[in-house]
Amino acid sequence: MGANLVSTHAYLGEFPWLSLIVLLPALGALTIPFLPIKQEENPYIFRNIAIGFLTIDFLIIVLVLSQYFESESNDLQLIERISWLPSIGLEWSLGVDGVSAPLVALSGLITLLSAIASWKITNKPKLYFSLLLIQASAQALVFLSQDFLLFFLAWELELVPVYLLIAIWGGKKRLYAATKFILYTALASLLILISGLALALSGDTFTLNLTDLASRTTAGTFGLLCYLGFLIGFGVKLPIFPLHTWLPDAHGEANAPVSMLLAGILLKMGGYALIRFNVQMFPETHIQLAPALIVIGIVNIIYGALNAFAQDNVKRRIACSSVSHMGFVLLGIGSINTLGINGAMLQMISHGLIAAAMFFVTGSFYERTNTLSIPNMGGLAKALPITFALFLTSSLASLALPGMSGFVSEITIFLGITSQDGFTSIFRSITILISAIGLVLTPIYLLSMCRRVFFGPRIPALAIVEEMRPRELFISLSLIIPTLFIGFWPKIATDVFESSTNAIANNLTAHKVIALIQLIN
Repeated sequence: MGANLVSTHAYLGEFPWLSLIVLLPALGALTIPFLPIKQEENPYIFRNIAIGFLTIDFLIIVLVLSQYFESESNDLQLIERISWLPSIGLEWSLGVDGVSAPLVALSGLITLLSAIASWKITNKPKLYFSLLLIQASAQALVFLSQDFLLFFLAWELELVPVYLLIAIWGGKKRLYAATKFILYTALASLLILISGLALALSGDTFTLNLTDLASRTTAGTFGLLCYLGFLIGFGVKLPIFPLHTWLPDAHGEANAPVSMLLAGILLKMGGYALIRFNVQMFPETHIQLAPALIVIGIVNIIYGALNAFAQDNVKRRIACSSVSHMGFVLLGIGSINTLGINGAMLQMISHGLIAAAMFFVTGSFYERTNTLSIPNMGGLAKALPITFALFLTSSLASLALPGMSGFVSEITIFLGITSQDGFTSIFRSITILISAIGLVLTPIYLLSMCRRVFFGPRIPALAIVEEMRPRELFISLSLIIPTLFIGFWPKIATDVFESSTNAIANNLTAHKVIALIQLIN
């Protein structure tokens, strides 16, 4: 996000669309608690209000990105800057580029679908849907913030609703899972804050503006320490091994709508922040540590896949699968070229859709069987043929079946690795070989789970089941259809971010050339 990414026009005098996207859900969250309606009398009215606010918000996102966002430009667009607390340098500074635009749209879609998926929430519905709306605002603000302190406040704000959503509406071990989640992420946030403030104080003038911070030349030991602070801080959210252990517990105890948020959006915040901060603000350090990122990505891929085999809980198995798939994001970021970074972006979008679909369908048959234990299920395909078809489709997308978005993203990342001439041929070959083992393991643990859950003898103790309702079918298809569109027509996604990722890759290449010239001299 160097100087070449700053728009020459700030849309002064035009409508503040980005602020509306951020603040509209928060307005809904403030409205719900003051409604003169007792939640015992009509608990579903709060759900309908939340869905209304989120629907309008998502439609605004679609309108803004389709009408006002120029995908051919790598500039920061629709900039909004208002001095908020000048004494500490805090600005209400928003902007959107190709990296943030698709993730804002993904966030709006999945949050809306998670609210629709919360159809039967009757326990404290006022609080539940208020938290869901606050979460929506915080997520959008993370992707749109152009001020470090504003970004950090949004990053912290989204932790609180997730903690409460798990702790109050989760499973039997919900307090343990929620506490583990908040401890991991809160401690990681300290590293983010320290690294960001150190970077803001490092120049001749103090600034929190992300564009100004990215324009500074930060290398050497100081750059390395800041880079590692951000890597660990954001790596917890991605998550990277061994900072991932909160994820299976959180998914295992969260209800299906919250799992959709965790897998579909929160993990992507970690990947987005790595690109926004580590790659764009520390290009020289990133080039030096790129091989280490690739090694960590390989460990994520293999460890997550092997760990998935050990899980007898459907949601925990899918959660470990997410750890594996986020390893491909690290591979793409570490490849330091256009193909690799494009693949990382595609992988985040693709996994957000696929994982949200898998967790939602899992929650659907959990409502009908009251169990997530794989050994205690079987024969569901005959009773739930549509549910089986949707779960199998999302599993095939997850294992990167050709024609689906997972295949496009992962093959693009592999091409990025093989085309990186900065790595030795042996390193490239070993990376591809070991990563490919993860591709072999993924269909084994996913398809074996499908076989054990949906085929074989029917377990007599399972509850009486009924097929998916139209509402549930709508949610599932809203997530699966985009994976098919991206799989057959990747340009529908890549056209949005390609200009920005090309600029990032070109900036890395320029720093490589400068480093080489300095080495020769």
